[in-house]
Amino acid sequence: MAQQQQQPPDGAVSAEPATEHSPLLNHVHVHARANGSPRSPSADAGPPANGHGAAVKHAAPADEEQARAHGDRGFSRAQVARIISVLLIGVFVANADGSLLMATHPIIASDFNELSASSWLITSFSLAAAATQTLYGKLSDIYGRKWLVIVAYSVFALGCAIISVGQTMWQVVLGRVISGAGASGMTTLVSVLITDMLPIREVAQWRSFVNIIATTGRSVGGPLGGWLADVIGWRWSFSGQVPVIGVAIVLCAIYLPGPNSAPAASTGTAAATPTSGDNSSTPLVSRKSKFSRIDFKGSFVFALMILALLFPMELGGVTVPWSHPLIAGLFVLSAALLAVFIAVERRAPEPILPLDIFNRDASFSFLIMGLQSAAQIGLMFTVPIYFKVTASVSNTSAGAHLVPAVVANAVGGVLSGLIINRSGKYKFLVIFAVACSSCGYLLLMLTWHGHTNWFESLYIMPGGFGTGIAQSAVFISLQAVVDPAHMAPAVAFMYLSSTVWFMVGLAATNAVLQTTLRRSLLRRLLAIGLDHAAIQKIIASAISDVDFVDRMRGAARTAVISAYVDALWWSHGVPFICSVTALGIAIFLKQRRIDR
Repeated sequence: MAQQQQQPPDGAVSAEPATEHSPLLNHVHVHARANGSPRSPSADAGPPANGHGAAVKHAAPADEEQARAHGDRGFSRAQVARIISVLLIGVFVANADGSLLMATHPIIASDFNELSASSWLITSFSLAAAATQTLYGKLSDIYGRKWLVIVAYSVFALGCAIISVGQTMWQVVLGRVISGAGASGMTTLVSVLITDMLPIREVAQWRSFVNIIATTGRSVGGPLGGWLADVIGWRWSFSGQVPVIGVAIVLCAIYLPGPNSAPAASTGTAAATPTSGDNSSTPLVSRKSKFSRIDFKGSFVFALMILALLFPMELGGVTVPWSHPLIAGLFVLSAALLAVFIAVERRAPEPILPLDIFNRDASFSFLIMGLQSAAQIGLMFTVPIYFKVTASVSNTSAGAHLVPAVVANAVGGVLSGLIINRSGKYKFLVIFAVACSSCGYLLLMLTWHGHTNWFESLYIMPGGFGTGIAQSAVFISLQAVVDPAHMAPAVAFMYLSSTVWFMVGLAATNAVLQTTLRRSLLRRLLAIGLDHAAIQKIIASAISDVDFVDRMRGAARTAVISAYVDALWWSHGVPFICSVTALGIAIFLKQRRIDR
C-alpha cells in the first residue's frame, strides 16, 4: 500500500515527491494564474492539483512576497539567470548555424560539384527540425528537461562533426539532418524550461532576452561563415561549433537541476525527497518503463504527416512545377495522415501531442504565431532583392537593409515582456503587434516603387517590431490557457507551427514573385518590340540571376527593373494578407487574468 504523506502545517508548502512526471523539479507552490483557465483551480474543489493529479497547497499569503522572490518554482533570480545564461549558448549557436549555412551552402555544394542540389543543405535541416520538434516536449516530460537538453546538444554536435568530415554531398546532407534534429530541441526546450521556473508574468520578459540572443546569432552567423569559408575553409564553420557545444553540455550538466534536485522553498519547507525506482510508495504509473511510455506510433505518423506537408512546399516551383501531380498527391497524403494521427492520439495513453491543448484560444495563438512567422519571412526574403535590383547595391548593403527590422524585433520583444510583467495584460499587445505589422507591410506596398530613400527604407521596422511583440505576447496567451501538464508539447507545437508557416510564407512569397515577374517581363518586353527568342532569354536570365539587371542597358534594363518592382509589390501582399488575417483572429482572443 502506498505510504501516506505527512501533511505540512498551515502556512507551509507541501513538498510532493519528484518523479519523472515533474520534468525539472517538483512543484513547490502554484499560483492561481488565470481565472477561468486550467491554471485557476476553483475555490470549492479542495486542495488544487498539479499538472499530474497530485495535491499541492498554495503558499500562505504571509509568504507570498518571499515566494515571489524565488520564482514560481522556488528558484532565486540568480539561479534563473545562471540557468538561462547556460541555455543561451545553445540558442546562439543554433541560430548562428542557420544563417551561417545560408552564406556557405553554394560554396559547400560547389566543392562536390553539386551546386544544383545545394538547397538540400537547407531543406534537410528544416525537415528534420520540424519532424522532431514535438517529440522533445513529450520526451522531456518523461525523462526530464535536463537530460533532453543534453541529448539535443549532443545530437547537434554529432551532426556538425559529420558535416566537417563529410566526403560526399550526401554525407554532408546527412549531417544537416542530424543537426536539425538536435537544433529543434535546443530552441524548444529553452522556452519550456523558462515556463517551469518562472511566474507567468515574467516569462515574456525572460523570453525576450532569448529572442535578442537568437537575433544576434542570426546576424553574426552569415558574415562569420562567409569569412571562415574565404580564409580557412567552410568545414571550420561546422567543426568550430563542436567545442562550443561541448562546453555548453558540461555547463548544462553542472547547472541545470534534475527532476530530483528541487531547491528548498523559501518558506522553510524541505526539498522533496527523490523517488527510487520501484519501491512500494511510488505510484504504479511511475513504475512503468519510461521507454514503453513513449508514443512511438503517434510520433512516426506525425513525422510522416509533417514531411508530406513540407516536401511539396520545398519542391513546388523549384524541382517540379506546382501543377505536377506529385504536389497534389503529397498534400492529400498529409491530410490523410492527419486523420490517422488524430485517431492514434485519441487511443494513446500518453499521446505525443495531447489533443486537449487545441482549445479555442490555444488554437488562435498557434495561428497568430504562425501567420506572423509567414509574414516576417516574406519580408526578409523580398527586401534584399528589392534594393539589389532598384539601387544596384552590393550583397552586403542589400542584406544590411534588414538590420532595422532585426533591431526592432529585439526591442519589441523586450518591451512586450516588461509590459506584461507590470500589467498582466497580453491581448491588447497581440492586437497592437499584428496591427503594427500590417501597417508596415501596407507602407511597403504604398511607397516602395523603385526610388526608395533612406527614411522610406525604415518602413520595414513596424513589421519587425510587431513580430517581436507578438512572439512574447502570444506565448503568454498560450501559457494562460493550456493545462500545465501539457505545456511542454504545447510549446513544442508552437515552435513547429512557426516552422511550418515559415516555409509556407517563403514558398508563397517566392511563388507570387516568380509568377508575377514572368508575366510582367513578358508584357513589358513585348511592348518594346523584342522578338520571342530574345524575350525568353531575358526572362530566363532575370528570374535566375538577380545580378543580371546590372549587365543590361537601355530599354530592356528599364523593363526588367519595372517588372521586378511590380512583382515585389504583389509579393509584399503575402505578408500583408498574413498579418491582417492574424489581426482578425487576435480580436477574438480572450484576455485571462494572470497573477504574479
